[in-house]
Amino acid sequence: MSLAVAIQMDPVETIDIEGDSSFVLGLEAQRRGHGLYHYLPQELSLRDGRVYAHMRPLALRREAGNHAGQGQAESIDLATLDVVLMRQDPPFDMAYITATHLLEHVHPETLVVNDPIHVRNAPEKLFVTHFPELMPPTLITSDRREVEAFRAEHRDIIVKPLFGNGGAGVFHIAPGDENLSALLELFTDLYREPIIVQQYLPDVRSGDKRIILIDGRPAGATNRVPPQGEARSNMHVGGRPEKSELSKRDLEICEAIGPTLQERGLIFVGIDVIGGFMTEINVTSPTGLQEINRFDDVCLEAEIWDVIEKRYGSGHLTPSV
Repeated sequence: MSLAVAIQMDPVETIDIEGDSSFVLGLEAQRRGHGLYHYLPQELSLRDGRVYAHMRPLALRREAGNHAGQGQAESIDLATLDVVLMRQDPPFDMAYITATHLLEHVHPETLVVNDPIHVRNAPEKLFVTHFPELMPPTLITSDRREVEAFRAEHRDIIVKPLFGNGGAGVFHIAPGDENLSALLELFTDLYREPIIVQQYLPDVRSGDKRIILIDGRPAGATNRVPPQGEARSNMHVGGRPEKSELSKRDLEICEAIGPTLQERGLIFVGIDVIGGFMTEINVTSPTGLQEINRFDDVCLEAEIWDVIEKRYGSGHLTPSV
């Protein structure tokens, strides 16, 4: 089975081929004989009820500095493709949301991974709130009084933007820190949305575990350890990946959320777990494939493509659970 596959993502020329998950998803698609195209999210258009993208044929190779070859650009109706991988990085802003609305016009006839409707309805820091029993104490609010009361109760807290990504704008407010009022003023100036406040989890010093779920089932994990003097473990800010096993608690979390992921057509998902608490469910453009592959000697992108091909072959239907 040869499929026509488009990858909707940021500029392919700039990716890190040693860490980018979209890169290995594309390589695996090529290995299976699928034809690849690439386009930027801003190259999407809706015209007379049809969705088009100005896209280029794409050839990938694991050669540093020469990892992507692209052909002549042309406008292609997404309905003529078989699969679209929605892989652009957040922020989860109105441009991102608009892209999900446009892709909704072609899904599921053209299989979009992940399902654009449920990507839109599952922003990382909000989707996780549907599983409060798995989370640390959490507050989402624009009300300063609520933030101050939460801090008075939990003392040691994390404050971050509700739709941030990559560790940007994440602040650790320790007991005795006098910067909370100034920080809330800054957030009010920068964001119209509420903020998210969580109890600080000291276990983050030992790592923030990224667990990959494929079609609702745990497939592997890597532990991301923050650098010295840093409360954030994201790779973008210097987090160090380490080999990690799935604990009993990790499996309990995955078992609890797996059916919901399947029901929503969320094939490729990454969750973050600190000290036995789930802090985020990443459905927009999860990462971590290459790190887990190297530590565990596996090929998670092949498992993802097995699910995509099966879903495509069964008429693109989300399996009943």
